[in-house]
Amino acid sequence: MRGCFVSMAAIAVGLLAATPSRAQDSGFGHYLPAATFTEHVSSTQYLPMRDGVRLAIRITRPARDGQAATGPFPVIWQHALSVSESPDSTLTPSEAGLGHLPGLVAYGYVVAQVARRGNGQSFGIRRGYNDETETDDAYEVTEWLARQPWSTGSVGIYGCSNTGDAAMHALSGRPPHLKAVFAGCFSWSKYDAMRRGGIFAQWGTGPQRTLAEDMAVEPVDGDADKKLLALAAAEHQQSTNLLEMWRQMPYRDSWSPLVGTRFWSESSISSYAEPLRQLHVPVYIMGGWHDELRDQGIIALLNLPESRILIGPWQHCMNPGFELLQEIHRFFDTYLKALPTGLAAEPRVHYYTMNEADGGSWHSAATWPVPGERAERWYLSSGQQLQSRAPSLEAVSAFNVRTDVDCPQGGVGPYMQPCLHPGQGLSLTSAPLEHDRVITGNPVISLRLRADHPDANVFAYLTDVGPDGHVTVITEGRLRASLRAEAPAPFAVPATPWHRSFAQDAKPLRTGEAATLHFEFLPTSYRIAAGHRVGLTLMGADYRERLRDPGAEGTRMTVLSSAADASWLDLPLLP
Repeated sequence: MRGCFVSMAAIAVGLLAATPSRAQDSGFGHYLPAATFTEHVSSTQYLPMRDGVRLAIRITRPARDGQAATGPFPVIWQHALSVSESPDSTLTPSEAGLGHLPGLVAYGYVVAQVARRGNGQSFGIRRGYNDETETDDAYEVTEWLARQPWSTGSVGIYGCSNTGDAAMHALSGRPPHLKAVFAGCFSWSKYDAMRRGGIFAQWGTGPQRTLAEDMAVEPVDGDADKKLLALAAAEHQQSTNLLEMWRQMPYRDSWSPLVGTRFWSESSISSYAEPLRQLHVPVYIMGGWHDELRDQGIIALLNLPESRILIGPWQHCMNPGFELLQEIHRFFDTYLKALPTGLAAEPRVHYYTMNEADGGSWHSAATWPVPGERAERWYLSSGQQLQSRAPSLEAVSAFNVRTDVDCPQGGVGPYMQPCLHPGQGLSLTSAPLEHDRVITGNPVISLRLRADHPDANVFAYLTDVGPDGHVTVITEGRLRASLRAEAPAPFAVPATPWHRSFAQDAKPLRTGEAATLHFEFLPTSYRIAAGHRVGLTLMGADYRERLRDPGAEGTRMTVLSSAADASWLDLPLLP
């Protein structure tokens, strides 16, 4: 195994110069003890699994005078898609995130990346996506890292997005030496993440790479001519086509003939909720109010007794303005080094409320929903109004579905944001508010809906409408009308409707008859200022749909609301 010596001076000096040492002033988002190493060595190799498949692994160790320090050290690793080395970070602490975690070798950690089978430099065929095969691999890798002479035997894992899922699946395998997990923007229930509300989401069907793309990655040490990489890349082409598999599974209990299981269940952390509740491994969850997986992290918090969460005003796996790397460092120092960082004594929930003074601010709570939350009900009424009282007469509002929706700012996959278009769908507003509303939690909507099509995708957007008419989307929800049947959730959820979405639950709409759709919006924390209006927009298509139903074009949707059978919107408010 050939080692690569790299100076860490640029990393350590850059971070230390940007923020003073806070070893005596550690707290949420502020933790930067003195670095103990200014050098590291990094090398790559193949690690054989139980079935002979070789996984590529990069191991980065602290060093002195060009030689690896003997340690032993705690180990942090990532179940990634490649082991190509990231460039040294010279970012300030407020910019550095998970991608710069290898910099923690300066503080006495070994950091490793392992390419998941069927990806990057690793051999093998990717059977699914975060499946039981990857879980078994993660078990073997964790225990191998724990046995190495430079390891203390205390192992942590980290990741965000698909690697966040991989980190949680490593936890579900229950390796004895896994002591801490930092995971961001992952799916608790794969179905709810990839087919939210029964509607095909705009992301999650990767990675699908060509042979040329696989050959473009950096080979492992000793494979300069890329012969091994070529063999691995050829195997990857036999991997399951995830887009095709997703198409075949419209229901939560759908069987996938491509992999031979009910794959939504196999690939969901929620399937292992009960054993995970008994495991008591500390888990730190990261989320963002502009990420469509934020509800998944909160649900994981409710089901894992040793977990905590931070949710900022961010998009998917981003952390601008927050020293995430320092918070991750504090977490691993607490549970892999047993240092007194103060983390364990803090509340389990840190969340950012948007649109407060100076843009927003951080708050903490012992639980979620935040204690003191109450619901304020707004009724859909005539004149496209939201009112505090149910309408005395039946209110009828209608719109035609347009499937040509698009968005000027666009975006890709999980970075795509809600986008409204004037004149599309149905928009309702309240009167100007007499006082602020601090919405913190999951808004919930109940709609009496009639359509002239057997099914309908319903998208709801909660908005802040300013005095000048400017509209800001606060949060959104979605539900396929045929999957409106509710059921008790098999795991803890924050008092929101849950839809089992089994094949037997599907119930088409009947022409001329109204059905009740009861569903939640994604959680948020946002202040609507006095003088602004609460807004609600309903649409029958969204540019983020991966597969749009061409038969929905022109569908007439009618929303009904009366004193006896009202349509309403509940906002979770804090005092």
